[in-house]
Amino acid sequence: MSDNKYLDEYSEDSFWTKTRNFAQKAGYDVLEKALRLYYSATDDDTPKWAKTTMFAALGYFISPIDAIPDLTPVVGFSDDLGVLVAAAAAVVMHVKAEHGEKATEKLDSWFNKQSTSTEKDSEK
Repeated sequence: MSDNKYLDEYSEDSFWTKTRNFAQKAGYDVLEKALRLYYSATDDDTPKWAKTTMFAALGYFISPIDAIPDLTPVVGFSDDLGVLVAAAAAVVMHVKAEHGEKATEKLDSWFNKQSTSTEKDSEK
């Protein structure tokens, strides 16, 4: 156990359960930040200090007990977004373009979005 209760909240299973179950409610922007951090944190190139920051932020996102309960209409995920953005700012040099691309791919599949090139290909 660590000194950071939110770091202790993190588990891969809990992360994927939360993102899948709350995808529509949390919204694209919140999940995009969470997934970018997840893919960055699971990259072998990311240093341990940055992974700790990322996993702590993801632990906060997963935690059912935070500043604003996630079930609160409209603002329920605003605190989660703030924590994810702050963590991303602290570790920005370790978030690669490929992490963003993976996050976008995952979200597009969850939100049934297609990229422009896919739409053009399907029109042919």
